[in-house]
Amino acid sequence: MSSQKIFLLDFDGVIVDGMHEYWHSSLLACEKYLNSPYISVDQKLYKKVPNTFKEIRPWVKYGWEMVIIVHEIIKTENPIKTHNKGDFINNYHQNCQRVLKDNSWIAEDLQKILDKSRKYQIDKNFKTWVNLHNPFFEVLNFMEELRKKEIKTVIITTKGKIFAEKILKELNIFPEFIFGYESGTKIKIAEKLTKAYEILGFIEDRKKTLINIKQNRETSHIPCFLADWGYLKKSDRYNLSNEIKLLKLSNLKESVAI
Repeated sequence: MSSQKIFLLDFDGVIVDGMHEYWHSSLLACEKYLNSPYISVDQKLYKKVPNTFKEIRPWVKYGWEMVIIVHEIIKTENPIKTHNKGDFINNYHQNCQRVLKDNSWIAEDLQKILDKSRKYQIDKNFKTWVNLHNPFFEVLNFMEELRKKEIKTVIITTKGKIFAEKILKELNIFPEFIFGYESGTKIKIAEKLTKAYEILGFIEDRKKTLINIKQNRETSHIPCFLADWGYLKKSDRYNLSNEIKLLKLSNLKESVAI
């Protein structure tokens, strides 16, 4: 193992709040590339993120799922609304698979059209697209503190690497590595990194990901931190094991002992 120390961070929900970008890009993907006969896109939908979308977002693991959620919210018949969103959430994974099957879609294809939607916006007006992301400045400051201590940062995200890279560059953040969804699962990436580096911690807003890290023999030693400011389910803040620490933005630097 190298003596080089590194710190792992998730991207969406940890470094930036991309809720507006998720909605806008997924909506554009539905409108421009999905060719679904069951939806009708009103331009007013681009102006405000529906609460239903915000409330379902914590269940999302991969970007392509957001295309499904937007499709189901804007359907002309029996769309997801406040009164029935619980039914969708309670069987979230099964419902995503059902929508794929019912429409003869492939998850990888939905991911491609989401990426295509992002590329279209970047080519058309990069600044507008970047400004859909709101950075958490406390986290940016924390990353700067790590840099001063010669601790390198590594971003592991389910967003495409190219898109995370563009946003980070705009924020003047240059991590040692950026791993997008193309690189495989977060746990596999962590496994590889732990063979070459000393990992001082991992900040993530998906509780299940941290549980998986802790339950894996190769990565169980990594200190895990759940980002309280991220896209958390109400239940995520409770019943945390002693191995996963809940972090708050207000005392981020004090809580992560480096």
